[in-house]
Amino acid sequence: MNATGSLARFQDAFSDALFRDSAETDPVIVPLAIQPAFAIYRNTVMKGSIDALQANFPAVTRLVGEEWLRAAAREFVVLQPPREPSLLQYGKSFPTFLSAFSPADELPYLADVGRLDRLWTEAHVSADGPVLDPQTFRASDPAALAHSRLVLHPSARWRWFPEMPIYTIWSRNREDDADGSDIKWRGEGALLARPHGAVVWRLISESASRFLDACAAGLTVMQAMEAALEADAEVDLVKLISNLVEAGAFSRLIKTP
Repeated sequence: MNATGSLARFQDAFSDALFRDSAETDPVIVPLAIQPAFAIYRNTVMKGSIDALQANFPAVTRLVGEEWLRAAAREFVVLQPPREPSLLQYGKSFPTFLSAFSPADELPYLADVGRLDRLWTEAHVSADGPVLDPQTFRASDPAALAHSRLVLHPSARWRWFPEMPIYTIWSRNREDDADGSDIKWRGEGALLARPHGAVVWRLISESASRFLDACAAGLTVMQAMEAALEADAEVDLVKLISNLVEAGAFSRLIKTP
């Protein structure tokens, strides 16, 4: 094995040893792993990873409590340790982990709440981009608009949850929302975007989600409207599109020949 291969093996073994039981440690690392200082370093790395997950999933943490979240996070870290220097985006697959985590079986909405926490992070770290001005959009010729394409803003993230009011549960727990009114148990959608420096979010319908899906696929406004109508034949398309534009979901309107 060449020097580069030896170094890579050492680095991989060292990284694995930080998150595995000492009995499973690669022999190349054993002389280091048995030292008391290594245990201190291991604990520091584990704590930092758990802290990152807690910070990246605040709504989940508020729902289950810090002690529960950190216990679940510890199991996740062992299975899927960080692979990048920055922990800002660590935990991409944490919601999937929660969906199969037996202690969360009584909280069927928890994984999807985690997915919205994740979408917030993605919107937060997304690239900047121009924002379609609502006035400019409203001034567009209706006939030309139908055959144009709406380009999504780089930060736009959305998801439709057909069975549960995930948006309401998430939004009430993302921040200290004192709203104690009853939650209507029905499907909801969420749109998150960062058009002007801060992530904002709003409730959307299935029709709006279908419209955004169509725009993301590069379809025309007319085709996107048809997709929205498939979800709700009575939807107010003018209001739907205006709300999405005002939410900063789009960067620009591309007119086609």
